[in-house]
Amino acid sequence: MKIRFITLFIAGTSLVLLAGCGLLQKTEKKEAVLPTDREQIQKDKAAKTYTPEELAKGVVRGDWAIEKVGRKDAVGEESPFLKFVPDEKRVYGNNGCNVLNAEYTYNPADSTIRFSQVITTMRACGKSGITDIEINQALDATRFYSWEQKDSQYYLYLYDASHRLVMTLMHQNFQFLNGTWGVTAINENPVNVPDMKIVIDVDEGKLHGNTGCNLLNGGFTTDMETANKISFQKIATTRMACPDDSHETEFVVALEDAAYARPISPVKVLLLDEAGKVVLELHRVSDR
Repeated sequence: MKIRFITLFIAGTSLVLLAGCGLLQKTEKKEAVLPTDREQIQKDKAAKTYTPEELAKGVVRGDWAIEKVGRKDAVGEESPFLKFVPDEKRVYGNNGCNVLNAEYTYNPADSTIRFSQVITTMRACGKSGITDIEINQALDATRFYSWEQKDSQYYLYLYDASHRLVMTLMHQNFQFLNGTWGVTAINENPVNVPDMKIVIDVDEGKLHGNTGCNLLNGGFTTDMETANKISFQKIATTRMACPDDSHETEFVVALEDAAYARPISPVKVLLLDEAGKVVLELHRVSDR
């Protein structure tokens, strides 16, 4: 299939539009390895999430939901978001209608940030009133940035050359969930099943582990529009008969009900249902 390039000039900077397949350069990722027995459950030594030190340094990385363009709520046919990948010096995302990627550079010393070589697909947008073009223009105009922490959420503000706010983003970093977790409580009732563990791979969107009786695997997704919103999907287990006190059914149902993840510390996470009730309490499994 032929690839079509169209160059638009917005605010003195070229914006390249690309129509066709294979737009985004995907980073090669390792396939998650499913355990063949309980001893092969993988372990991760430390959770990776933002720290106050990184916030103070002005680090720009990870997944961000676009909340506002200027003072207007960001509206799209799909959830507008940006994903910053510092190692590649690139940002990937969606403007609410079309996927995009661009180069980005930033300097915490003077709080400057620039986007260049912005590329988007050219899908026709059927919904009226969305802010896709405004998002493109905001990226083109961006020159400065600042940070703010509200409770457990981080916000990134982008400004133009006159220091006018052009975009507000909310951090959606689920890296704190990566690794191996034991289960401390189900529906706020303590459990003691040493073999009950789950391994979450956020980047691959996969889940595997052990119910304490059977092997388990499934999918993991996040919602860019709502803070800490998650979903475990297509959960499947092997069919070995389990003792009555195994808690397997309660565990699987709790995973299916989980709608939010709340980090309490680097070694403790709560999973909550849609009503805000804690359905699972997890503790990080160390190599010790």
